[in-house]
Amino acid sequence: MPVPQPQQNQPVPATAGFPADALRQSVHQREERWKAYLRLIAIGDEKALALLYDESSSLVYGLALRITGDPADAEEAVADVYTQIWKNASRFDASRGSAPGWLSILARSRALDRIRARANREVSSEENSTPEQVSGDSPEIAALLSQQREVIRAALADLSEEQRTPILLAFFEGLSHTEVAERLTQSLGTIKTRI
Repeated sequence: MPVPQPQQNQPVPATAGFPADALRQSVHQREERWKAYLRLIAIGDEKALALLYDESSSLVYGLALRITGDPADAEEAVADVYTQIWKNASRFDASRGSAPGWLSILARSRALDRIRARANREVSSEENSTPEQVSGDSPEIAALLSQQREVIRAALADLSEEQRTPILLAFFEGLSHTEVAERLTQSLGTIKTRI
């Protein structure tokens, strides 16, 4: 099928030379391939995992890097994502979302885990050091951060368990509201209200 050529003095569309139907078909083919890989991974096919990694790792890495802002943390997040895929590919449900969407959710979650781990290491390092050894922040900033941590701890302590648990899962484990609802076996609306 010939690609229509723009007339003179008309802007060239962004997909010029690549028809929209071909683009849609390419995206659909990728989706079908990735779903097939996930089905094979669920039954232990290592080659399918390697193929999925080859085709999707740039997407996963790019997202993890944007979230973490650190190449080393992004690489660790990518490793965590594919480990999780290997262990839990059977959990992918095509009726609930696309394969790239599922990989993006995993990447986001693992990247947030890396950020939390980094923050925990920094807090632990600060707690085990003398006040003079704490980071280069001024004493005022260190005091403000300490006060903010205490306010957050106190606020969480004032909440009921049914309010506190979804908040901790969403903000400190990086789960989506849907994932929190699934983990707590409660409706999505209830979780959103409590958060």
